[in-house]
Amino acid sequence: MAVTKSHTYDAPLDKVIDMFSDPEAVTARYSGMGHREIEIRECERTADSLRIVCARVVDAELPGFAKKVLSPTNTMVQTDEWHAEGGSWTGKFRVEVIGAPVEMSGSMDLKPDGDSTVHTVTIDMKVKVPLVGGKIADWVGKNEVPKTLQAEFDAGDEWLANNS
Repeated sequence: MAVTKSHTYDAPLDKVIDMFSDPEAVTARYSGMGHREIEIRECERTADSLRIVCARVVDAELPGFAKKVLSPTNTMVQTDEWHAEGGSWTGKFRVEVIGAPVEMSGSMDLKPDGDSTVHTVTIDMKVKVPLVGGKIADWVGKNEVPKTLQAEFDAGDEWLANNS
């Protein structure tokens, strides 16, 4: 199940990439979403690259049929890798859900649009559970993923408004 969502930040690209490379901004984003035990394990930035690894405990709302095979509370380790390309930034990410048969990965783009920045995220999710894995991935893709992406975009807007 793949989901793509875009958002425009009211800030120039350099400020947005600064936000993504700021451990305090990353921690605030996830904390504001109700995640806990947030740990920035790695944060390395150069003029044209960024790698950030973050672990956190996440509670998810699961439908009844999914609760039989997945835990609603999981530790997730997310690795984001960004690279500057011709005035834009592109990236890949992967999320390891510790102890769960779930694979999440995707791509990210930041493109300047005047004094704003367009952020596009595509998430691909697979649930490796016989018979119901596709149904779970479809439900999460239609419910949890858009809600989570919007919460991340909103947190970015708030951070940029308060830290410019």
